[in-house]
Amino acid sequence: MTHTYPEQSRRIVCLGGGNAIPKAVLEGLKKHPEIKISAISAMLDSGGSAGRERELFKTKVAFGDIRRAALALSNVSAKDKERFAYRFENGQVMANIYCTTCAITDGVEELLADLREDLKIPQNYQLFPATLDDAALCAKLDNGEIVRGETNIDVPKHNIYLKINKVFLEPEARAYGPALKAIQEADLIVIGPGDLYSSLAQILLVKGISEAVRKSRAKKVYICNLMTKRGETDNFSVLDFTFEIERYLGQEVDRVVFNRNKSSAIRIANYKKEHPELLELVKFSEILDKGKFIGESILTDSGPIAHHPDKLAKIILNLCKP
Repeated sequence: MTHTYPEQSRRIVCLGGGNAIPKAVLEGLKKHPEIKISAISAMLDSGGSAGRERELFKTKVAFGDIRRAALALSNVSAKDKERFAYRFENGQVMANIYCTTCAITDGVEELLADLREDLKIPQNYQLFPATLDDAALCAKLDNGEIVRGETNIDVPKHNIYLKINKVFLEPEARAYGPALKAIQEADLIVIGPGDLYSSLAQILLVKGISEAVRKSRAKKVYICNLMTKRGETDNFSVLDFTFEIERYLGQEVDRVVFNRNKSSAIRIANYKKEHPELLELVKFSEILDKGKFIGESILTDSGPIAHHPDKLAKIILNLCKP
């Protein structure tokens, strides 16, 4: 059974965290105001400014990813966005301090309302935390060792040649109710791009999220990463990334969007100077099922190795058509 909603009311739910979803997906979709966007953010970061404030102020969750989504959907000026995202010399981010303060004094519901008002986020765009429960992302390595904490998986402290066998949350975390409602009402669900385990699997492991996605009548789309990452997705192909997403989702996705455009060795080398954790462009096979796998040139033309938000938005909107 498919949706028959008019074009102006198409509802797209985006699952992810970090900088990938905001820059690659939200900024492109935002240029199409007829779309209703719900961004569901990872909340269990344990490192960086947001992770430190989570630990220091005992907020249970971290606000770094949801503030990035808020900024991507914001209608304030570029200067105001810069102020909001200002990073102090000690590494703290103005927006994280703002979010932590609001959450402590007024609660997360009021924080979401304040973000909408202060950042002038349109009414047809929604921000949701994946969970408000306190939990740690853990990884079990092939040798049985357990790595605890999102930041220790994201920036591995263990032997990087040991493969991640599985990731899990400890203790169990429950989904934020309004996020589940958004998934239930979606016409299209976009998963990724983003760090496979420390961002995307983190959300899919929250109790209720994967179940809601599986039950939803929406088309499920996975946006594959552009590059592999040391200690997390070494030597992964498009098929490997897809297999892991489907493993944690508990269901096959309907479409996989991946980049088939190559880049110069110089451009990749320059990007890796800033991001030494990244290894190489994700490989793909020419015999992938073209009914499921959509290979397009979705790499930006120059500069950092990044998804082109406008090209991605075009593909996503075509997939969202009734």
